[in-house]
This record gives sequence, structure tokens and C-alpha cells, in this order.
Amino acid sequence: MPLLSFGTMVSFLATCGAIGARAAGPVEWRRRSIYQVLTDRFARSGDTFDYGVPNCNVEHGLFCGGSWSGIRENLDYIQGMNFDAIWISPVVKQLQQRTGVGDAYAGYWSQDLYQLEPHLSTEEDLKALVAELHSREMLVMVDVVVNHMACPGECDYNTFYPFDSADHYHTFCPMTDAADAFVLQHCWLGDENVGLADLRTEDPWVRETFAEWISQLVSNYSIDGLRIDSAINVEPDFFPGFVDAAGIFATGEVMTGDERLACEWGESIGSILNYPVYYPLIRAFSSPKGDIASVVAKVNSVKETCGNTTSLATFSENHDVARFASLTSDCSLAENIIVFTIMADGIPIIFQGQEQRQNGSSKWTDNRAPLWEAGFDTSAPLYKLIAVLNKSRKQLLTHNQDFFEQSSEVIFQDSHSLALRKGVPGSQVITILTNYGQDSGQTEVELTNHGYPPGSRVVELLTCATLVVDDRGLLKVTSFAGKPGIIHSAASLAGSGLCSGPEKRTEPLHPRHLS
Repeated sequence: MPLLSFGTMVSFLATCGAIGARAAGPVEWRRRSIYQVLTDRFARSGDTFDYGVPNCNVEHGLFCGGSWSGIRENLDYIQGMNFDAIWISPVVKQLQQRTGVGDAYAGYWSQDLYQLEPHLSTEEDLKALVAELHSREMLVMVDVVVNHMACPGECDYNTFYPFDSADHYHTFCPMTDAADAFVLQHCWLGDENVGLADLRTEDPWVRETFAEWISQLVSNYSIDGLRIDSAINVEPDFFPGFVDAAGIFATGEVMTGDERLACEWGESIGSILNYPVYYPLIRAFSSPKGDIASVVAKVNSVKETCGNTTSLATFSENHDVARFASLTSDCSLAENIIVFTIMADGIPIIFQGQEQRQNGSSKWTDNRAPLWEAGFDTSAPLYKLIAVLNKSRKQLLTHNQDFFEQSSEVIFQDSHSLALRKGVPGSQVITILTNYGQDSGQTEVELTNHGYPPGSRVVELLTCATLVVDDRGLLKVTSFAGKPGIIHSAASLAGSGLCSGPEKRTEPLHPRHLS
């Protein structure tokens, strides 16, 4: 399954121009919500495709048989949650032999950038998946790796393509001190089982070769966005040329809680996964003893340090961190985490299985269990919650096309709760989060800086309860069992089928009482 070869420089530039003309940029991606798919672990195809896949062995890190066809055949499940974009695993050919830590099922052990991974199906199936996504007006983001190539044990550089010479790589050194910029960007990830040969991304030929490859990959498969793996291990000034060559939106993995460091890559790529907020967020909402103040402080610090936070990617689970359900069995806390992920600033990403409360730990064999083991249950509480949240995001655009360009503001905070306001007066949304947990009783917050005039009637989205701002301008929100809340004006929900008209829900998503 080779990729098409390059033509002349003239045709290369023409291709870049064509990509730029049709590409979805940051404005479009801010309006989307993304469902992250680990291709090998999402769905097996009902077609006859088979690459000799044995029974799934998650503990030993083996291929499980998920494929691009499997994704395509189950897009109704994803679209049922009102997602309008997906992020899929890397598509290029991987290390083929089994190692001491398993197979290259996740897609981060590249060997040949100009062929597709045969375990994931065929080129025709990948193109069919993208075509089906686009027919549904959904976007596709593809994971890519520019930091390294993979080899079992000692590297034979001749097995790599197009970087097939030792001159294309940094001399081996172990990743001993990630706080040292030289070590971070020149030394090798991996271990004695799989070495990740660190590419000389500062080299002009390596940069030019990557630019040509990514332009062609995007063009051949009509890709709409990129997620760049291990971006923190590559010097920031590599990325402007790479992203320009791609001609599409990109976000980078910069796995650090230090926003001063992370935002260097955010500026050079245009977007990063918001790890600085992720860490305090998880600590604050995985227990009623969590520190809400630390989340507020970090949200404000990231806004000050990174500038526009609306292009950052907001998440609470992925394939590299612990499943939230492994940290707590509290369903109310899980709801609060998901509400923050989808309603806070940034482009929301939900990892496959989060909606089914899959509960793997941060160990790489645990947090990547196949979704089919949990089941594609469309009646699961979090599945239904996500569907409502994503639908409400789409509805917000009907009243304010710039809604997702506008930053949120923390308008309330105490030891267990916080409230965010996003949007200009008249189309604002108030998101109320709490870590009281499901065993708590009735609690109340009093909001003043919400932007609604006295006498305004507003709707709490998750229960469809109507609230009224009193004559002092006070909005009292009373909740039960630690549930989150989302406040809209009644007018902003008109015609959406959310809490209004003939499609109004007759039962709330959760038993919560508001006054």
C-alpha cells in the first residue's frame, strides 16, 4: 500500500495551494468536538478482512483486530453522541515483528512513512472511512510522529524509510533528565525492547523530507487535522514549517504541567493538548477532597501565559493517562469531568470508552482495552450526557457564530465548586462544577456575575428546570448528589429540541433539583 510518489516542485506547490483552499482551520476546529479512536482497539470489521489476528491479548500488548473498516461501520455510534470529528491512530507502516513489550498496535513505532499499516486494513478502506466521515460532515484528525522511528533492540537504519541513514538521527543517549532541554530534544525514548531512534529534526534535509511527506499524506487521504505525538521532544522551531506544509490545523502532545514550557510549543504549532490544566483538573475532581482552587489558578495562569486558550485541546482521558473511572467510582464526579471537558475553553476530546466508564489504570496495557469489551451501549448515562453536551455546543453557534472564539471567565469559586461564564451577554452559558460527589446531599451556589438581567428566565440544561434571576440580580442554583449544571437562556435553546418544544425531554439526565 505505497503512498503516491512526488511530482515536480511545481505540482508540489499546486497541491499545497489546493490543500490550503479546502482545509479546516482553527476557527472550524474550535467549533468541533473530537472523539479519539485507538484504531486497533475500537471496532473489528464485519467484512472479511483478516490479517491473521489472534485472540486479543491486552496484557501482552498485541494487535486486537480493530481497523479503519471497523470505525466506518460504527460511525453511527460515534455520531449518536453528536461528535463531528474523530482523531485516529497513526496510519503509517509500523515495526512488524513482536517485541518484548508486544506489537506496534498503537501506531507510535513507525518504520516506513510511505506505506500504510497492514494490520489496520487497506488503502481503499482508509479512503472509504474518510469519505464516509466527510459525507456526514465530520472531520478526521490523524496522529503523526516526527520525533523518532522504531527498532527492536539495536537499530538497523536501513529498515527505515525515508530516514535510512544514521546521519538522520541523533547519537544515542538515554532520556535521563527530561528537565534538560538538550536531553529532552536529542536523547532517545524507548527501552531495551524497542528503541526510538531520535531524528535530527533540526537538519534541513530532514525538515524538507518531513514537509514533503506530510503534504502528500494530507493530500492523498483528505486529512483535516493532525495530532502530533511527542512534540515536546522536538525543538519548537521545527513545527511552523511542518504545519505550513501540511496546510491544515494541528495540535501537539506536550506532556508537561508547566504552562510556561508548554506554551512555547503552543505558539509554534498553533495548538497543544492542555496538559497544564489536565493535571490539577483530575486531582480536583477525583475526590471530594480535591483542590478546586488549584484548577481555577491553573485555568487563569494558562490564559495569561498562552494567550488565546480557545485553540487548545481540552481532555480528561487519553491512551497515555489513567482512565478517570480507575481513580473513582463516583458517577457524579465523572459527569463533572466530562462537562468541564466539553464546555470549558478549547477543543474538547473524549477518548473512546470514556462514555462507557472503562476503568484501566495509567499502565499502557490497562488503559487501552478494546471498546467492544465494554460494549457499544447507547443507553449508558455518560453516552447520553455527552450527546446532550455536544448538541448544545452546536446550538450555541446559531445565536453567536463567534462563541468558541470567546474565552470563559471564572465567576464563582468556593472549596467544592466553581462556575464558568462563556459568551457575550445574551448568548452566555454558565457551567457549574462541583466535587461534592454522589453521596452529598443538597448544595447551593449563589451567582451574581452571570450577565442575566433581573427577572430573566433561564434553563438548566441537564434537568430542563427553569430558574429565575431575582430582583437583586442573584441566581441561586441548588443541586443534589454533586451533579454539574449548565445554564442557558431559554431563548438560546429555542428550536434545538433541548428542553423546549415538542422534543423536550420528559425525564432529566439525572435526579437533580433546582430552585
